Amino acid sequence: MWEDRYSQENGYLFGTAPAGFLTENQWVVGECETALCVADGEGRNAVHLARNGLRVTAFDGSPTAVARANDLAAQHGVALDARVSDWAAFDWRGQYDLVVGIFIQFANPEFRAQQFADMQAAIRSGGRIALHGYRPEQVALGTGGPPDAANMYTETLLRDAFAGWQIERLASYERDVQEGRGHSGKSALIDLVATKPGAR
Repeated sequence: MWEDRYSQENGYLFGTAPAGFLTENQWVVGECETALCVADGEGRNAVHLARNGLRVTAFDGSPTAVARANDLAAQHGVALDARVSDWAAFDWRGQYDLVVGIFIQFANPEFRAQQFADMQAAIRSGGRIALHGYRPEQVALGTGGPPDAANMYTETLLRDAFAGWQIERLASYERDVQEGRGHSGKSALIDLVATKPGAR
């Protein structure tokens, strides 16, 4: 599905600027040196992190999207380890300082549990996860994301999924989002930043 969608676009479906969540919360990077951007599409978020000095790995199942991510990295003069991979085939054994998931709500509740478990496994002790996505109210707004409210995040869902982690930011809000043709208009958003238990 995603390869079909990206390949039919002449330009970057979600634009080339990073999600506002990352630019408005620069502290998330902190002292991180390595980052993994999951299902990162055309690389706008991974390239942003690389421009901030991190060694970034990113993956997406669409070859077209990954090619655009590499092009975007080249345009900005940064290195990016961008891989073509579906979720199940990715090697989650790496231990990253930061794992970033931005608008990855293609997952139904059953698959979402696997998503969260995989991302948690890929974070070293004392490392961070940063999630940015939609709340169930987004379905009625229709300005991006899947049409199923079950795929969306709530504060309770995220607190439960990351029980025992130190929550540094958990925020629900509405904002006008203009990110390419893929996200455009008033949006019901939610952010989570949490630190994995254990010493760095």
